[in-house]
Amino acid sequence: MADHRSEKSAKAAAERGAATKPRKATPKPQSGKEAKPALLAGGNPQIAKAEGDAPVQAYIAAMPGWKSDVGRRLDAIIVRTVPGVHKAVKWNSPFYGIEGQGWFLSFHVFTRYVKVTFFRGTSLRPVPPGESRHKDVRYLDIYEDQLDEAQFAAWVKQASQVPGERL
Repeated sequence: MADHRSEKSAKAAAERGAATKPRKATPKPQSGKEAKPALLAGGNPQIAKAEGDAPVQAYIAAMPGWKSDVGRRLDAIIVRTVPGVHKAVKWNSPFYGIEGQGWFLSFHVFTRYVKVTFFRGTSLRPVPPGESRHKDVRYLDIYEDQLDEAQFAAWVKQASQVPGERL
């Protein structure tokens, strides 16, 4: 009986022309131009979860306005301070760690600033200023033209030397 109803509904749809309508094609990026990643709340780029430098660079390139420059500077300091650093994008944020030891740092775009997360931040000296509800985590909020590169590099070096977060 169910087959009979299926045949009747298919026949009725065909008579209405519904079964013969072509589906709309998904628009493709123009040749030579890649579609820009979507920006989430606060301007945070939506980048697929992936390991390696390429997704991190895609995230940084998609950061809006002055924040992209901050992202490039953060990435350059981290790479210079921790040769061979392991990179990934998780939860729409770049992560940095030591292979086999976990993640020590991440950053995320917000409307007015870039938030750096030190997963074992309470072990750093001086302790980064932003408190967290997680006992070991500390934050650094970077506003336009307010990155102390020397202090950030010192924190990165220290953070890379303590066991990281396993996520």
